[in-house]
Amino acid sequence: MPDVDRYDAWMTVKMGAWEARCTRCGACCGALDDHCENLRKDPGDKFYCTVFDRRFGQWHTLSGQEFTCVPIRQKIARGESWPGDERCGYKLNTSKEQQ
Repeated sequence: MPDVDRYDAWMTVKMGAWEARCTRCGACCGALDDHCENLRKDPGDKFYCTVFDRRFGQWHTLSGQEFTCVPIRQKIARGESWPGDERCGYKLNTSKEQQ
């Protein structure tokens, strides 16, 4: 197997592990406040994004306020906080890794 294929397979596993951290609490999308226009709640009370595959970029909240959706990794790397982030599976697991 060529190195490129091995790398792609490794990245697929890593991205799957990263995405599996999400608890679908919706906090990063403002579920506790004026949330993103693309945020929905499923019958199991978990949140999901209706435009997940193309979510990064300019969007609006329900009240019409414009914001930029950025990858959660960037928010964590910048040390950003948001309402409800204490429940964020990404942030909790990242904090544990750094200890």
